[in-house]
Amino acid sequence: MKRCNSPDHPHCTVWVAPGEAQCAHGHRQAPGTTDVLGSSFEMLKRVRAEAPARIPPALRDRPPRPHLHVSGFDPRAAGGRQAIKLELRGMPDDAPAQLTLLLESKLLPMGAGQLQFIRTLRGDWRPVFVEFSSRGREHGQYRVDLEIHARHPARTWVATLVLLVPRPDASLGEIHQTYLSTHKNVRISADDAAIARVQGLAGGGAMDIDIHARNASIAQLNLDGNAGGKVAVGLPTIAWDEDLIEIDLPAERAAHPCPASMGCLVYAEPDAGAQRHVRLFALDECVLGRHETVSAEADLLLEHYGAHGPERDGLTRRLSARHAVIRPARGGFAIEDVSRYGLLLDGTWPGKHVPVLLRLGMRIELTASIRGVVTFVVTALHPHALTLHRVDGGGAAECFVLLAPGVVPEAAAAGTGALPRASGMPILFHRDGGFWHVDPASGQETPIGPATVLDRLARFSGRVRFAGSPRPEDLTERTGDRRRAHARLLDA
Repeated sequence: MKRCNSPDHPHCTVWVAPGEAQCAHGHRQAPGTTDVLGSSFEMLKRVRAEAPARIPPALRDRPPRPHLHVSGFDPRAAGGRQAIKLELRGMPDDAPAQLTLLLESKLLPMGAGQLQFIRTLRGDWRPVFVEFSSRGREHGQYRVDLEIHARHPARTWVATLVLLVPRPDASLGEIHQTYLSTHKNVRISADDAAIARVQGLAGGGAMDIDIHARNASIAQLNLDGNAGGKVAVGLPTIAWDEDLIEIDLPAERAAHPCPASMGCLVYAEPDAGAQRHVRLFALDECVLGRHETVSAEADLLLEHYGAHGPERDGLTRRLSARHAVIRPARGGFAIEDVSRYGLLLDGTWPGKHVPVLLRLGMRIELTASIRGVVTFVVTALHPHALTLHRVDGGGAAECFVLLAPGVVPEAAAAGTGALPRASGMPILFHRDGGFWHVDPASGQETPIGPATVLDRLARFSGRVRFAGSPRPEDLTERTGDRRRAHARLLDA
């Protein structure tokens, strides 16, 4: 559409359709101008086609920004217990198929948690759901600090969410206005054939509503007609986006000469000390379970020690194949019961599937129904390492050191020692895919491999060798069985 352009009637304001020779008042249009622009539809298509070319190349070729889409938050959830939905969007193509999410907030159970994003076959990311509770908390804004870690290649993104705990008597309008003051893009949205619903609630209060429906989506606004005049709009979902900021990591180091995530320090000398095997684990999560010679389901294999040594049957069968899980948590490690028979932490069962932060000196008993099957004590606890000593019949045979992968203790790097001298344990950490030892005197870092022999470790006068298996005695036992079987065949 265009205005009348008759030279004899310059003040005519009538709109003229494309292709018309005169306007509605009979004014003849200037020749050669009726079809210059064509129809409005053709003009719109031409503008859309030319729009990408008008964008500067630096902006047109820029990849989408990584951000976290947060939805499902209802500040007035019953009892303060609810869950928010986290979705990754705009992540780079070179991100691995699995990412680790670390969360820290006063609203989360035990103050911290760990979840994982997993990429689907379509290439998008499955959302994760974070459960929290505001019961007993004062009203105000609470931070949720999160880190997203990728391995191979190593990359880290960080973001901070702000969740609102309202006053008990706060109206929905006040809650919404508070969110508008902190999140400028608070909205109810429906994308990609989704449905966004806003349901009316009886009550009072006025508020602004921002609803978006795009890409064949549906947005519905239903107000309660029986409200008796005033209507307060209920928001079942508040959604917003948070930018993910990538942290520059240190320059990539050379690969470890002997990469391993599990191993063992073997004190071969008779007078090497009380512990003959120090079993090492550097895993994102370490599963404790029953020792099985075939198809074991756990990483840290356990068996009951009786008067004559380890017993594969008997009380060992009171251990589940997957009994407990220990994961690195913020500032330490957390244990979770996943068994049939339970566990006791300082004599108390924490409940199944309830992560509990470990503390120095805590006593861990497997199982809850029968005492003395397997009992640990936490003898060293640091952000990068956890040491568990057995205080049952297996105390003279083994202890366990769990290391957080990629976490380097500052004290170890400075040569001041990361583990207590009284523990008598070497200073170890896991980096670049393998195990390292730190000399407490000089601070020198030494990669550990099968050919490494460590001398003069704290409180140990003998030589210590490294084995690439957490249970090298099992390999020796199987080798002996094969040799005996071969000898029997020769005798026959």
